[in-house]
Amino acid sequence: MLPRLSSVLRTLPSSTAPMARMISRATPLPLTRTSSAAISFLNSPSISYKTHRLDASSPSNSSSLFGRGFRVLCRREEESVVRSSRKVFAEQRGYRKARRRVAKSKQKELELNVSICIEDELPDDPEVLNIAEMLRLNAPTLMKLAFDSLKDSTYKTRDTAVEDVGGFESIELSILFCNDEFIRKLNKEWRDEDHATDVLSMSQHVPELKLPILMLGDIVISVETAARQAEERGHSLLDEIRILMVHGLLHLLGFDHEISEEAEAEMEKNEEFLLQSLGWKGKGLIQSAYDSETNTNIQVENSDEQKLKDRKKEGSLRFYKPKFSYIFCDMDGTLLNSQSQISLTTAKALKEALSRGLKVVVATGKTRPAVISALKKVDLVGRDGIISEFAPGVFIQGLLVHGRQGREIFRRNLDRDFCRETASLPVVISCFSWWLLVQCITHELALLLTIKDFVFLLAANNIGCDCPWALALVAYQYSWEHKVPLIAFSGDRCLTLFDHPLVDSLHTTYHEPKAEIIPAIEDLLAAVDIQKLIFLDTAEGVATTIRPYWSEATKDRANVVQAIPDMLEIVPPGTSKGSGVKMLLDHLGISTKEIMAIGDGENDVEMLELASLGIALSNGSEKAKAVANVIGASNDEDGVADAIYRYAF
Repeated sequence: MLPRLSSVLRTLPSSTAPMARMISRATPLPLTRTSSAAISFLNSPSISYKTHRLDASSPSNSSSLFGRGFRVLCRREEESVVRSSRKVFAEQRGYRKARRRVAKSKQKELELNVSICIEDELPDDPEVLNIAEMLRLNAPTLMKLAFDSLKDSTYKTRDTAVEDVGGFESIELSILFCNDEFIRKLNKEWRDEDHATDVLSMSQHVPELKLPILMLGDIVISVETAARQAEERGHSLLDEIRILMVHGLLHLLGFDHEISEEAEAEMEKNEEFLLQSLGWKGKGLIQSAYDSETNTNIQVENSDEQKLKDRKKEGSLRFYKPKFSYIFCDMDGTLLNSQSQISLTTAKALKEALSRGLKVVVATGKTRPAVISALKKVDLVGRDGIISEFAPGVFIQGLLVHGRQGREIFRRNLDRDFCRETASLPVVISCFSWWLLVQCITHELALLLTIKDFVFLLAANNIGCDCPWALALVAYQYSWEHKVPLIAFSGDRCLTLFDHPLVDSLHTTYHEPKAEIIPAIEDLLAAVDIQKLIFLDTAEGVATTIRPYWSEATKDRANVVQAIPDMLEIVPPGTSKGSGVKMLLDHLGISTKEIMAIGDGENDVEMLELASLGIALSNGSEKAKAVANVIGASNDEDGVADAIYRYAF
């Protein structure tokens, strides 16, 4: 029996250990009947099983939730039986009294049909599937014991709408497993309470219809909340789900712990009786809620409730399917906090996402060794982590891209022919001019040659700054003249002309390889291929002096970008982190609709625009936030973890 979801259980005021009570509304919805376990009994619990496949393709017009699919635990496929829908509304709180049916022959068997359903958005978690199998046996046994306990019992507060079960030919019950997101929407749809709960019970019994079948109703259990409560209470998930099933069934049989203290005592006593009689672990839900340390009267501020409403909790991703195939994530200012570290909370979220099949790819201005160094500290390096020598990634602002098996698929340098140009420079520049350039740069003779003089000298020899190696020479001269450290990035290496505390910080703080000092500029430029140059200074120095100067000097001959405030990067024109991401996606055969991107800097703009969902952290640049779909928490507030729990599943 697919849930028609008529009456529901209300939760207790506690935000952490909710329980429920019945309300009087009864509204049947269209459904497809299914049964996954049946039990026939007179005085003995002889059990036989039959199974049907669930078909939930017909959503209710009155609820947007029921267009979603469900899966039923079954052994073989049988024909489904569709019932027509009817609507019955209760005018007041409570249940109508049922007309007592004439008892049938004691030889007539009463059949119990139980469906164990799994909401379609709940992944195939092995533990949940095993519990569903177990409940195929447990639920009919519980029902028989609960019905037997009603005989010759005098409950002062129980609604007696369900009384003589022997007057029916069969009894139907469905149990649906779902996650917090589903049960929260259900709670909002039917009770106008916008929060998740552990269990909802929905009676489908309408005595006036005089049916030969007792449609007992539906028990909806959030296995996500159940898992948290099981951990808090020190027992297994199976134990907690059994407790919730008992609680939900008693509600369907007319018990309601919220109408009075006497009613609560009666229901609590029956919970304990059923659990103990069946040998199931744990206390009843009522007693557990009062015993729980989390069941307090502490009120959560409305702002906090709103902030956490859509955010899944730590350890809960096992109950959700990923919305994306890949997350592309920046490092500095995003994955790394202001201390250039990955927090434990963020690391846990990343590991949990990886365990659920979501792939995380780094897209950064850093070198690959720097990424490995940072992630190694939180055990995210290796084949089961985010980065390794065999993992794809986008590095050095998209100038170095690694694909499948970590193979390099793209590299862009400032100028690959510079080494050859260096050998023939005396042909282009007079020997004296070249000697003067080298001596000034190498020996810090800044007073002899200013940057303007240097550019003039190049122009006098018909060499413009649009020549890539000439641009590099100007950059190195600028570095010497203004005492601003300059780092050349070449693959997995960093090189510089002189030592400086800021150069050391690139290694100690930002995890980059320790810079190699090559004081002779002609040796440095001739030795390696250079992908990008970085000036290091204070944030104020970069903003007021270095960036304005180099934005003007490079024009359209190079790109000037910033990942963090105290660094300015010069990269070849027409390249960006976004173009590197696009190249990697094409290599992997992944569409942009399958990715979520998280960043903070202006160098992340194209990547955020490219992704199906672009998230800029609140500490990010205005340019990044302007193009993002969502503004997330800051990097010091575990913004990446928050984005994963809120949007990725």
